[in-house]
Amino acid sequence: MGFCPQCRADGALIEERPASRSAKRSTVKADVVSISDIDGSAETRRPTGIGELDRVLGGGLVPGAVVLLGGEPGVGKSTLLLQAAGALAEMGGTVLLATAEESAEQVGIRARRLGIVHPKVLLAAERDVDAIVAAAAEHRPDLLVVDSIQTVAVTEVGGAAGGVAQVRESAARLIHFAKESGVPVVLVGHITKDGGIAGPKLLEHVVDVVLYLEGDVERGLRMVRGLKNRFGATHQVGLFEMRDVGMTEVPDPSEWMLARWRGGVAGSVVFPAVDGRRPLLVEVQALIAEATTPQPRRSVQGIEAARVHQLLAVLERHAGLRFAGKDVYVGVVGGIRLREPGADLPVALAIVSSLLDKPTGPLAAWGEVGLTGEIRSVAHHDRRAGEVSRLGIEKVVAPGGNGEDRIERALLRAGLLPE
Repeated sequence: MGFCPQCRADGALIEERPASRSAKRSTVKADVVSISDIDGSAETRRPTGIGELDRVLGGGLVPGAVVLLGGEPGVGKSTLLLQAAGALAEMGGTVLLATAEESAEQVGIRARRLGIVHPKVLLAAERDVDAIVAAAAEHRPDLLVVDSIQTVAVTEVGGAAGGVAQVRESAARLIHFAKESGVPVVLVGHITKDGGIAGPKLLEHVVDVVLYLEGDVERGLRMVRGLKNRFGATHQVGLFEMRDVGMTEVPDPSEWMLARWRGGVAGSVVFPAVDGRRPLLVEVQALIAEATTPQPRRSVQGIEAARVHQLLAVLERHAGLRFAGKDVYVGVVGGIRLREPGADLPVALAIVSSLLDKPTGPLAAWGEVGLTGEIRSVAHHDRRAGEVSRLGIEKVVAPGGNGEDRIERALLRAGLLPE
């Protein structure tokens, strides 16, 4: 057919043959134990040696855990794992890197560039999953890395590597090895055009931890985000900066993000975002210019465009401002994507500041703006206020939680409208 009749995606249909089952029923019985007899207090974690990665993992690697690390091509997945392998080897551990995308010589060149020449970092340029499992069973490493799950294959399963059946069976055998041996396994996964991890959705369900590596390629900022973690909190974030020597940790992301911030420029407001449990100060910028075309432009980066359109309507209706014939540009510095509604108020203040060409000075703001012009409080008020105070920003505009906060009063408090 050449396309899927349901989702209309291009590509031929791939036949998936069911595994042959024996007609004889198995007589093996499962081992049943009482949950009270299981000692769950002795949870042991092995740190990777990279603090920001351990933060997202919940303290380190759990024996027998299977971690799926996804991200765009070239974002630094292999580099980060190679550095983690070197750090783990420096602490006395052994790491086996099974690469199906590159040769051992190519990985060796990158390792020398990163300064990783430890003898306990083992390489295996292999695409056969059974061969990888056999090598891991022989050397008994403290960590097994498979780069990537879409390029390894099982000989008994038909189809090319990366197909649904191949990915599912390859992951199943690697997960079985991890649970049987207690060796933690990290699987590298590619992503699709839509930003999801390639392969069947079942892959994300059967692994223990799902991490996603994203960031701004131009500035070098990388974020490791925890989407699923059976052994710790989810939505944790670790930050790195990509340099010529590899990934370097960013222990104070707020100071790093605001290193070149100038608070005296119109259209610039600081927003204390909270990603997981970690506060992060980011700069929200806006630029309002006269439109040179009959249809004014609306360009948005780092935030949902629908939210910006809604804020423009609220400002026109409740603040008496007019954006007809104006081009509106809104962006978040650093390639950060803001997904929480608390970014509404700083975006609105930045837009009005640029429209009136009136700087707000060093100002931080947070709050959700409703369609009726009210400003609602958001979670983690104390954490946001504490991070703003730590960076020395004294002027803050935030809802008080008394139900009387409105967009007009917020503009007055920011000094953008006359009394």
